[in-house]
Amino acid sequence: MNLKLKEKVTESLSAILPITAIVLLISIFITPVELDNIVMFTVGAVMLVFGMGFFQFGAEMAMTPLGEGIGASLSKTKNILITIIVSLIMGILITIAEPDLQVLATQVPSVPNLTLILSVALGVGIFLVVAVLRTRFHINLSVILIVLYAAVLALSFFVPKDFLSVAFDSGGVTTGPITVPFIMAFGFGIASMEHSKDSTSDSFGLVALSSVGPILSVLILGCFFSPEAAIDTMTENIAVATTRDVAKAFAYHLPKFAREVALSLLPIIAVFAVFQLISRRYNKHQMLKILVGFVYTFIGLVLFLCGVNVGFAPVGSVLGENLMAFKGGIIIIPIGILIGYYMVKAEPAIQILNAQIHTVTNGTISEKAIGQYMSVGVAVSVGISMIRIITGLPLQWVIVPGYAIALVMSLFVPKIFVGIAFDSGGVASGPMATTFLLPMAIGACKTAGGDLMADAFGVVALVALTPLIAIQFMGLQYKIKSRKVATEELPAVQIEHDEIIELEED
Repeated sequence: MNLKLKEKVTESLSAILPITAIVLLISIFITPVELDNIVMFTVGAVMLVFGMGFFQFGAEMAMTPLGEGIGASLSKTKNILITIIVSLIMGILITIAEPDLQVLATQVPSVPNLTLILSVALGVGIFLVVAVLRTRFHINLSVILIVLYAAVLALSFFVPKDFLSVAFDSGGVTTGPITVPFIMAFGFGIASMEHSKDSTSDSFGLVALSSVGPILSVLILGCFFSPEAAIDTMTENIAVATTRDVAKAFAYHLPKFAREVALSLLPIIAVFAVFQLISRRYNKHQMLKILVGFVYTFIGLVLFLCGVNVGFAPVGSVLGENLMAFKGGIIIIPIGILIGYYMVKAEPAIQILNAQIHTVTNGTISEKAIGQYMSVGVAVSVGISMIRIITGLPLQWVIVPGYAIALVMSLFVPKIFVGIAFDSGGVASGPMATTFLLPMAIGACKTAGGDLMADAFGVVALVALTPLIAIQFMGLQYKIKSRKVATEELPAVQIEHDEIIELEED
């Protein structure tokens, strides 16, 4: 096995193993789960390990250089119209290609699938344009985020409550394993050619702004469509009696996910072909490497999506039902917190974000610290989601003050932490959230007799919210520490020269 690939698979194993062990221990000591579900879950976990490893290796070979290349080339053009058109098209294409969006579409029966998909894709495309123009003209990210989220929160009071959870969930769902690597590399490519004092902090924020578009799109759709009950399409239990049945179950679903991933990657491969014909940026060796990277990305995503949908989703639903039925259901809150803490480490795009943080900051910002703060944030969000299911607490009571806190914090945090924080929200709410945490919330809500649309949906939205606060809190700690070091006249730990100057001026 390629040494780099072996390293990625080992990293995946360390990310997947804790959540697998937690679920197995819960099924043994707290609430039993049928053996066929556990066997499917275990096989799914193995597929996740190899799938996540192959995906990360492939994204590093293909998605990252392609995104950086297009971003760098686009930043060189002086024609703003070309920048707008290319960014809009790229945003629409990669969103339509996102597998998680298909899952979201099936969960909202009141809106036709094609209408929802195209509306969300257009929303991402428009806000990717906004993100690129922000980088080009060096507009403060905090100001844009405050304006956009103020509009989102204001609009949320005029749509049916059943649409709120789905709308805010969509912001996290659409920034998934296809979208995030490309958009992050795209942003890095644009910022790297700017050579301005804000180029480091401008490398982040594209995912953050691209997450706003889907929320606004679904909120606007909520003004025109009457809400209906959600349909649980992800948690069908598969009866297996022998090891051959297990193999058949996964073999039956593999072609479906292979077809979905192939259709998802084709638009991006087409973009690569057109870009290469126009720019001639890559030599033959680089082209071959990118094409091989797409193959690894394809294999990785097929294994990952099949493992998480066929193996993890049914267990998530059963676990939610059983825990809610166990002695009044209160135990689901601490267990949800524990699962949330380790679940985010298994999101495939997390390593992509960590790699960019390391590259942009030259390792100054600790990836381990970012991971810990993000895990704490997601743990809190899952705990709050379980409380909502038990109590029926309206989502707005959490979302409105939550985003208000995050947006106010953005005015006092170093710019680079604002971008990382708001990008991390989109990264944290990936396929693991939609195919394990959401089914778990749905299962718990069924047992509690709650409203699926209002109570179960919203878990992904909260997973996307809490890292914003957690990582900005880390930024505030860094700012205080930097001032203290400066006061003591000791060598300051620098992210970049302009950040330190900005902190001293404050």
